[in-house]
Amino acid sequence: MTVKAIKAIVLGGMLATAPLAATADEGLDPKDVADMLHAVMDSDRTIYTKMIVQRLVAKEKLIKASEFFEDDKAAPLPAQMFRFGSEMVADKTDLFSYSLQSLWPINKQNAPRTDMEKEGLQYISDNPGENFYGEEELGGESYFTAVYPDVAVAEVCATCHNDHKDTPRTDFKVGDVMGGVVIRIPLDG
Repeated sequence: MTVKAIKAIVLGGMLATAPLAATADEGLDPKDVADMLHAVMDSDRTIYTKMIVQRLVAKEKLIKASEFFEDDKAAPLPAQMFRFGSEMVADKTDLFSYSLQSLWPINKQNAPRTDMEKEGLQYISDNPGENFYGEEELGGESYFTAVYPDVAVAEVCATCHNDHKDTPRTDFKVGDVMGGVVIRIPLDG
């Protein structure tokens, strides 16, 4: 593994700040890095959803989850936990960014903004189980952009989205693609 590849890996809770190499000869391939990052994000999100929200909120009714969690003295929703993590990462590094987006967002800030995001979200919706990869230019910089399906992993996901007052869609079921995780990695040094 090259020095640049090592710099792209999380070590001891610290993220390096060197740019990611665009070829395997110089370091890790951006697709591989995005896939690894997504594996961690998806695992954490699924565990929080199943172990906290589905089990403790929906099944055991020991706590509640609310989009107004501070006022309601409740647990944050899975999408909020995901956004908090994304914001914290953005404060630590510019090696990558990530967000949760949807073609049917409850919160309009989670709607796709670029053509690549729209294309990727449509692709994963039309092709369940597949990921979308591409390159785009934003603000004069080149980015590798990956979009991964965000699936309703528990009944509580579908129910919450279907019943929300601001939902544009009310027919989600467990296993449905409800949106996508967009990971963006700068390609320019």
